[in-house]
Amino acid sequence: MLRIRPFRLEDSDAVIGLWRECDLLRPWNDPQKDIERKLTVQPELFIVAENAEGAVIGSAMIGYEGHRGWVYYLAVKPACQGQGAGRALMHEAEALLLARGCPKIQLLVRAGNSQVVDFYERQGYEKSDVLMLGKRLIPDS
Repeated sequence: MLRIRPFRLEDSDAVIGLWRECDLLRPWNDPQKDIERKLTVQPELFIVAENAEGAVIGSAMIGYEGHRGWVYYLAVKPACQGQGAGRALMHEAEALLLARGCPKIQLLVRAGNSQVVDFYERQGYEKSDVLMLGKRLIPDS
């Protein structure tokens, strides 16, 4: 049985391990700092999926700034993929955003990650003709 619940601080090691296993970590982002930052802004929008044994098998970090909702760090343990956890996490993310009056949800997928693009397209997401730009304000290292 799958359970979606809010992130708890004691989930940190399991979630960081999950992100590592799913190849979401990058040298320029400190995952512990990402968690600490999220817990200062809409911490209720950081959710995990746990299996029947209570082990964390998935995560999603969600945000809403009043214009668009965003999903980051959506991850499901590779051994558990294809069993509905990712779909359940996205469904909960959408419900949490909709409850706040969010009209649109967006997310970022690394170029070339066709498996993940296919997953989102099956959930009704469409590719957008936009170019993402970024600028680091606070280095993590």
